[in-house]
Amino acid sequence: MHAPCTAHLDVVKRIFMYLQGALHDGLYHRPIASLSLLVAYSDANWAGCKDKCRSTIGYVVFFGPNLIAWRWKKQPMVPKSSTEAEYCTVACTVAEAIWIRKLLADIGIVLSAPTRVMCDNISATYLIANPTHHDRSKHIVVDYHFVRERVTHGEIVMHYVPTKFKLADIFTKGLSSSQFSFLKSNLSICSFPV
Repeated sequence: MHAPCTAHLDVVKRIFMYLQGALHDGLYHRPIASLSLLVAYSDANWAGCKDKCRSTIGYVVFFGPNLIAWRWKKQPMVPKSSTEAEYCTVACTVAEAIWIRKLLADIGIVLSAPTRVMCDNISATYLIANPTHHDRSKHIVVDYHFVRERVTHGEIVMHYVPTKFKLADIFTKGLSSSQFSFLKSNLSICSFPV
């Protein structure tokens, strides 16, 4: 905001063009036949911010087939590796999933199955599964190791998902129009007639 240039104006114009085309888009929620499990997708683009080299994190959380939570933001720190960026994103995703599980429990919906968290970074999933610390991962903030505790207690189950099917990519990466449409439709976003 303090030093806008033409590149920033081009981005704003692109946002307005997207919004103009998405005026009638909305979330479609289907009825849930049985109490389903929580599934979350997390993603980060490592050092994607050209100005400050910060990563953008994004996650989506589904309750059954319905999208119930999503978020994207720049990380407050500059990660030193893609593993660190993904691991921090997984930590944010797990914190959201735990909060949703507690909220559901407060209203009488107790989920017996653990929350599935999908991540496309193999190193981050191995780091969560392996309880030993490595020299290459010591720089990761200790606060994020609570994810491992949640996995150990059976509240969270980590899964690898190929990048092509990573629903959180819509928040963190520039995508082709076909991939964007594919992810948008899988987020239960559809156009409603006026």
